[in-house]
Amino acid sequence: MKERFLTRSAVILMLIRNTDKGEEILLQKRKNTGYMDGYYDLSASGHVEKDESMTSALIREAKEEIGIDIMSEDIEFATMMHTKTPETGQLYYNGFFKVIKYEKEIKINEPEKCEELKWFKFNELPKNILQDRYQAIRNYMTNKRYSEFGWDKK
Repeated sequence: MKERFLTRSAVILMLIRNTDKGEEILLQKRKNTGYMDGYYDLSASGHVEKDESMTSALIREAKEEIGIDIMSEDIEFATMMHTKTPETGQLYYNGFFKVIKYEKEIKINEPEKCEELKWFKFNELPKNILQDRYQAIRNYMTNKRYSEFGWDKK
């Protein structure tokens, strides 16, 4: 039987809080990762491991990267993106999930990879944000459940 091509899958946390001035989203500034260091990413992300569901992966990544505990019933699907990384050509199915309710205090658990964590208003996102993450945030804001990124890049 012909071996099938496998596409990687990843989960990305959209940690959101409501303030008196509206919703804000938590971003992390990347460092020493070898990919887009100095740019903002969403608060936690990572690969889905063998025999792991996307929600289980999200719970694990949130704990590993920013020290919070999330219950599966507090995870809400935000958007899905089929991404072709322009620099490497790697393909991903990225699942983005919204979480508002969590336990424990947010902290940088991987200081070797994260320079800072910072809350941003949706209409004041930094210019140095990963472009696929920016698109995913826009998808969330417009209730767009699926999009593609990087396929038109050479």
